[in-house]
Amino acid sequence: MDITVQYAFLPQTDPEAALGFYRDKLGFEVRNDVGYQGLRWITVSPPGQADTSILLHPPALDPGINDDERRTIFELIAKGAYTAITLATDDLDGLFERLEAAGADVVQEPIDQDYGVRDCAFRDPSGNLIRINQRG
Repeated sequence: MDITVQYAFLPQTDPEAALGFYRDKLGFEVRNDVGYQGLRWITVSPPGQADTSILLHPPALDPGINDDERRTIFELIAKGAYTAITLATDDLDGLFERLEAAGADVVQEPIDQDYGVRDCAFRDPSGNLIRINQRG
């Protein structure tokens, strides 16, 4: 049996800012950009990796969520405490420098963690935590 990850979902609160980060700063390719009733769902993936994508979606649209819960979700997203994703690269320091120079919101500079991973962290324009590991 062959199982792969096809989509990861991250909320976006500003579609243009999300594109500016994922497409323009990270260099991801836009696979789909769908609008409906003034909202947008944007699918991005690293170049050459169309089988694994991130779906950037408008948050808190579930009809079972009340206004107070919706506000809480938006507050958690803005704090970077709602969701996160970890990416990997062969050149952590180079990618860090490129993102920092492009004005990305730095959370943690590259560091060798006690648990054996070298990584750094950023927040995307919505506040999602983006960790990046040094590959192999």
